[in-house]
Amino acid sequence: MLVTSCSEPTVGDTVTADNGQTFDLTPEQKGRIATDKVDSIAALVPAPIRDRGVLRVTANVGSTPPLDFYASDNATIVGSEVDVAHLVGDVLGLKVENSNADWAQNFVRIDSGEADAFISNVTVTEERKEKYDFATYRLDNLALEAPADSTWEYHDRKDIAGKRIGVTSGTNQEQLLVDWNAQNAAEGLKPAEIVYYQNNADYYLALASKRLDGYLGPNPSAVYHSASAKETKILATYSGGGDALQGEIAVLTKKDNGLIQAVNQALNHVIQNGTYRKALDRWGLGGEAVPQSEINPPGLPKKS
Repeated sequence: MLVTSCSEPTVGDTVTADNGQTFDLTPEQKGRIATDKVDSIAALVPAPIRDRGVLRVTANVGSTPPLDFYASDNATIVGSEVDVAHLVGDVLGLKVENSNADWAQNFVRIDSGEADAFISNVTVTEERKEKYDFATYRLDNLALEAPADSTWEYHDRKDIAGKRIGVTSGTNQEQLLVDWNAQNAAEGLKPAEIVYYQNNADYYLALASKRLDGYLGPNPSAVYHSASAKETKILATYSGGGDALQGEIAVLTKKDNGLIQAVNQALNHVIQNGTYRKALDRWGLGGEAVPQSEINPPGLPKKS
């Protein structure tokens, strides 16, 4: 668990949990962790990006810390994923330019070259590896969130039978739900109804109004939201890779364009010099740290 209890955030404030963890909601982000450029790693950046001097990062910005979210000015993208992008940019000697798009559009931006990297809680999957390269930087853990006064008791996948569960389209958590439905159907159980909305705020509104029994999403956001809004609770947590594999979050780039080698070495450099762990700890994510960044490790299996 990242936090235990905290007050509802107000514009311009930091949120402080009972365990002392703070979340900076301001656009200035004065506490962001920085590091120095490493010329030998920067030299690995493909010439068009190096000459431009800017790393164009696309993301799926949510409404809840600590991953990607809008600061108190409702314009500046901040969060743990942004901090990781800035550390990579520091090592590569590149200015980071952040932008927001819906989940599916982020892949289109990478395909077209509009963006260089997709850094936004992206899980490594075998299907995605056919088209993209990955450099890992965090464990992928999911959480099932339910209304705070829900009487639903979750023990295993069979307990989703007949429930209405929200999930973001195109994510590994959607695949996990689909797989659970298939297994349950094979055992004669009623499938869960999978429900889709446009953004996190819509899911949380649906939870609060009991139009959903649960929402399956990233564990960091679920913990923050359940603690700050006090409208929901976490019923269970899982690996984003399912029962057989610990899922991993990674920087995604266009396949074979040469950028992933530079990103991977930059990540390993900040892991080794300690700034990586400081950046994760700043957002309460130290428990999801990895010992090293890997390129294209085993990912979530293909859909059956």
